[in-house]
Amino acid sequence: MTAQLNQLLADTMTLRDLYKKSHWQVSGPTFYQLHLLFDKHFGEQVEIVDAIAERIQLLGGIAIAMAADVAEITQIERPPRGREEVPVQISRLLDAHQIIIRQCRTLARRASTIGDDGTNDLVVSDVLRANELQVWFLSEHLVNMPLVEAVDSAAHARKSA
Repeated sequence: MTAQLNQLLADTMTLRDLYKKSHWQVSGPTFYQLHLLFDKHFGEQVEIVDAIAERIQLLGGIAIAMAADVAEITQIERPPRGREEVPVQISRLLDAHQIIIRQCRTLARRASTIGDDGTNDLVVSDVLRANELQVWFLSEHLVNMPLVEAVDSAAHARKSA
């Protein structure tokens, strides 16, 4: 169980760091809203990281803690250096969430099967539900909206005349 929790921990730490990268590097017309949302989600992932690590320790395991260890085992693809367009940032975050959500479902079933109610509760109540909610918030930013440009009605009228 602790090995599976360490995998979840590594992927959650990677997602947490993706949120901070996105928070620092977001740009464009939705900058302010996404800057705040990414930081909020980062903070929530920080709490999840701590809860998973403490559960590993409680079960007698040793929680991974260093970035190099996380990089070795995470299943989440490393983003390129530098800034990415907002839809790419959001897509990358959604992909990472899906990896974690799949892990949660598998891990919750296993914990339930072996009678590890504490791990099952943590994974479902704290990790899965938070990730599902964050996916919803992110997904709502991907709705297809046409670009609306302001038109100077006086200039437009002169051109039409």
